[in-house]
Amino acid sequence: MDSVSIALIYAINKGYQVHPDAFTFLKSLDCDVEKIIKSIVDAKNKFRKKTPILIDDIKNVISRGDGQGEETVMPITEDNSEGYKIIFDPTYKINMEDRKDFFKLFDSRYRKTLKILSIRSESRRIKKIKYVKDLRNKSRFDSLDNDNEGGKPIDSVFVAGLIMSKRNRKNDVELVIDDTTGSVPVICKKKELINESSALVLDQMLMLEMSFGKRNSNDFVVKDIIFPDIPEHVASKSGTESYAALISDLHVGSKYFMEKQFNDFLNWLSSDDDMVRKIKFVCIAGDIVDGIGIYPNQDKELVDLDINRQMSYAAALLQKIPKRMHVFLIPGNHDPGRRALPQTALTNLREFQPLENFSIIGNPSFVELNKVKLLMFHGQSLDDVIATVPGLSYSKPVEAMKILLKSRHLSPIYGNRTPIAPESEDMLVIDDVPDIFHAGHVHITEVGRYKGTLIVNSGAWQKQTKFQEMMGLTPTPGISILVNLATLQSFKKDFNS
Repeated sequence: MDSVSIALIYAINKGYQVHPDAFTFLKSLDCDVEKIIKSIVDAKNKFRKKTPILIDDIKNVISRGDGQGEETVMPITEDNSEGYKIIFDPTYKINMEDRKDFFKLFDSRYRKTLKILSIRSESRRIKKIKYVKDLRNKSRFDSLDNDNEGGKPIDSVFVAGLIMSKRNRKNDVELVIDDTTGSVPVICKKKELINESSALVLDQMLMLEMSFGKRNSNDFVVKDIIFPDIPEHVASKSGTESYAALISDLHVGSKYFMEKQFNDFLNWLSSDDDMVRKIKFVCIAGDIVDGIGIYPNQDKELVDLDINRQMSYAAALLQKIPKRMHVFLIPGNHDPGRRALPQTALTNLREFQPLENFSIIGNPSFVELNKVKLLMFHGQSLDDVIATVPGLSYSKPVEAMKILLKSRHLSPIYGNRTPIAPESEDMLVIDDVPDIFHAGHVHITEVGRYKGTLIVNSGAWQKQTKFQEMMGLTPTPGISILVNLATLQSFKKDFNS
């Protein structure tokens, strides 16, 4: 009996069916298929998902390198030379047990971001906060290490930690910084540093250069603020001209869902338009449906009060996307499942199981489209960033998305509107530098660039709701952003006319 048949029997004995296409795909693989199937079954058991094993389940295991030794680029179709790779999907890393381990979450955030900061030359001079505080208490400021020859008094010290508090005072700004050994208040006195500190958000990681205050003072005075930030870089590009269509926030089930415009978009994808023929990928950044009970009196704005029917109708619409295009779909805060970040993929929805050209992945996810790295995030934390940082507004979401890149974290602020699950690993740290950063949530279409990364907020397919009208938010719906992966140039395709 061959290894594929053994793997199939193993899955069936564990109570799982294998989709025929997935079985065919398994037979084409030259690797340990038994190990792949066992990995999938273990994950499904962990999350109590008695759903059939699909091609995407297999691809997700391969993309994580389970039993393969390295990540694998998967071909899409015979007539499509473009390839894709799922670099990161949080779905199978999320622990669904009811436990709270905030220490591990923030310790993970600290250590992962410190690793990002370590590429900077100044990082070699980082000292633990406890060590620096002890030094301040000495009568004479001796050298911190052997690099300071002769024991001369030091001009500055470097620390790295999370911002625990920020307080604007009359002539300065006080920050409290925390690392694994303790916390310390520091003062921003220079005008440029006071201005820079206005864009800081709580719980984000920083490296600070500080000097001691006057000899009889306990103050540490900030000389420089160093962010983890993404570096200036030249983005990767596709070797051939191909396009990705970026959309989000359909809100199927809402009275305000723009069904005509969205059907026009779907019909256009099936047309003979010159640009359409080059579209290889469709990326959907969450809020597929409007959901139930998301906000007060939502039921008055729904055409369907059943979440399963909302999802079924959304699947019926999305299956009109041509099979030659590969679709990546992540959840948002309106979709079924847990609200806290990170979110698992909508893999338990049988309506989407027949859609074999779909990769249904978690929020956030990192994918590669023919060598172009795309970070997909629904964007829930934009609410907190816009509310916290002076000068930001919903009308300019790209500026808020820049702050997330600068922080190297997708939801740095803990305890505000955006719920964050206390996972043992902080999966919201932006470890890798994206070529494209795609989000939605705020229903405003805007495109920008930051240090070589293309930033896209892809708007919505929902007209202005009563709640948005009350909040003074005017959405820009009915638009798809198209990105040429060979040049990273973007185009707006408007379906409102």
